[in-house]
Amino acid sequence: MISDGMAEVLRSLRLGEDGDPARACARALGAAGVALSLLVGAERTAEPLWHHPDLSARFEELQFTLGEGPGPEAVRTGSPVLEPDLARVRAERWPALLPAARDLGVHGVCCFPLGVGAIRVGVLTLLCDRERRLSGQQYTDAAALTAVLTGGLLNRDRRGEGGDGGGDGPGLGAVLEPPSVLSRAVVHQATGMISAQLDVSIQEALLRLRAHAYGSERPLGDIAADVVARRLRFNDDLDDDVSGPNSPDGGKG
Repeated sequence: MISDGMAEVLRSLRLGEDGDPARACARALGAAGVALSLLVGAERTAEPLWHHPDLSARFEELQFTLGEGPGPEAVRTGSPVLEPDLARVRAERWPALLPAARDLGVHGVCCFPLGVGAIRVGVLTLLCDRERRLSGQQYTDAAALTAVLTGGLLNRDRRGEGGDGGGDGPGLGAVLEPPSVLSRAVVHQATGMISAQLDVSIQEALLRLRAHAYGSERPLGDIAADVVARRLRFNDDLDDDVSGPNSPDGGKG
């Protein structure tokens, strides 16, 4: 049975009431952080919708930059990925993410995919506190929240508009509407440009982009923006992958 706190959050979401849904969900779940990302576009890219606190957003950006972690794994497998204590995770599972998450101060992460069967529409990420555990009540509440969010997103997609048609308010669609300007769009544009520059597949271009972001310790979106603005150009030499004003050689290579 879900908690009274989660029942109130679900009622508020279904009515589309004003407020901060991420903060409300984090409080009801007793989580250190909550983030909701939608899967958009042909490549089903995780587009952030809401988060609380800022640490949740930074962790989501880290997963997107590295292309690994509990979120991508949950989306790929369609099953929850529960790792409330990242210190106990094998280093080879997420070799780049684990040390970076530790540096961020993230102790544990539990991710719940939103979808039905082979259909994936999003992912709900919970950050765990220093107790590094997920109680049975937290799991039940998170599963109920995931089911409601999944239903809201699927209904929105079927109708092509916000609202779930129920309740007295604008409906769940009001708090699940994707942003008008997608923050990941610049990454797709940059990936296409790199693909053309190097004559490689889109998948290989994205790997090169992610590798450069990781190596330079900058967010993937920032690197992509430099590529789109032509401040950064990728070469076909893996040992000297980029050139431009922001590259190590100042664009002289």
